[in-house]
Amino acid sequence: MSGHSKWSTIKHKKAKTDAQRGKVFSKIIKEITVAARMGGGDETANPALRTAVASAKAVNMPSANIERAIKKGTGELEGVSYDQICYEGYGPGGSALMIDALTDNKNRTVAEIRHLLSKNNGNLGENGCVAWIFEKKGVITVKAEKISEDELFELVLEAGADDMQNEDDFYEIVTQPTAFEQVKNALAEKQIECESAELTMHPKNTVNVNEKEAEQLLRLMDALEDHEDVTHVYSNFDIDTEILKKLDQD
Repeated sequence: MSGHSKWSTIKHKKAKTDAQRGKVFSKIIKEITVAARMGGGDETANPALRTAVASAKAVNMPSANIERAIKKGTGELEGVSYDQICYEGYGPGGSALMIDALTDNKNRTVAEIRHLLSKNNGNLGENGCVAWIFEKKGVITVKAEKISEDELFELVLEAGADDMQNEDDFYEIVTQPTAFEQVKNALAEKQIECESAELTMHPKNTVNVNEKEAEQLLRLMDALEDHEDVTHVYSNFDIDTEILKKLDQD
């Protein structure tokens, strides 16, 4: 059992307003469009598209929106061309940051990302400066109330998961990308609902941060994820549970 809370579980506790949902729709539509452009419109043969469509369904995006985004990606409908960019940098407390973005204007996006970082005690780094800290993994979260820790651990381990941690009210299951679908299917067969399931950049090591740094980091992560061009933000910070509870009360 972990005494720390990471961003991957912290963000799933946040309430979503209608305005936030609109931004989420916009970002996922970009992801679907780019995935279809890169790998075709067939979900069964395009893992990136399959993941993006699953994300869309998880937030109840209408099927018509999904189909339209796919057709824009395949060229069946006219659409904007987006570039995929990964920015690397540092946040408060020496934490590492990887920021994925889809943009139709690289100059605008990099300027805005740099501004958000500097405003929140962070800075943009060179390509490769923190990428070595992360590795691609599947991360699945399940509400702790759904199943006992021992039962879930046995199930996911048998299905091919690498690790599982108890993050307060959630279990965080980590898999190799090749075992991701297999573990998801094992959970589905047992009718265990996933709060989230995504292929992500998982840190090999973490950095503990103090209360002040934690407050700055959460503000920075929110600001970055709120940016219209940013699709994912990854970091390696750890916030002690007691610090997180104190910040929640403030």
